Amino acid sequence: MRRRKEGFSLVELLIVLAVMAALIATITPVAMNAIRKSQATKVAQNLKSLGTAFENYLYVNNSEPSEITDLGRDIDTAHYGLSAASETGVYYVSVFTDEEADLTTVREALGSATDTVDSSATSGNPVAFGLGSGSGSIFYNFDFQVY
Repeated sequence: MRRRKEGFSLVELLIVLAVMAALIATITPVAMNAIRKSQATKVAQNLKSLGTAFENYLYVNNSEPSEITDLGRDIDTAHYGLSAASETGVYYVSVFTDEEADLTTVREALGSATDTVDSSATSGNPVAFGLGSGSGSIFYNFDFQVY
């Protein structure tokens, strides 16, 4: 009687490799989608934090901002910026970024975001830091009134 060698045959190894390739092909889109959503959520949170910091600064100081660069101390100002204009106590703010992110996911996280600049936030008496005003690709626009 012929005795079989110990180990795997070539066919068995090819089957295992085919199953592994199928699993990787199935898992990769899910992992990429999770990475894309986490990036968009990070961008949305940074935009919201920067806008909230600016709003809180004005509520606490109750004055026109002269130096607002400390508002985004934990946010990369090479990729994020803020532009604001005021008119009789009403502030029109546009927080923007040039980081790549899925706009739909950013909109879901913020409630509103656009890929175009709001002209009301850059007209009048603008205050800006970070990126040049209007040079970003995702904009979060809002307005509020300081009493």
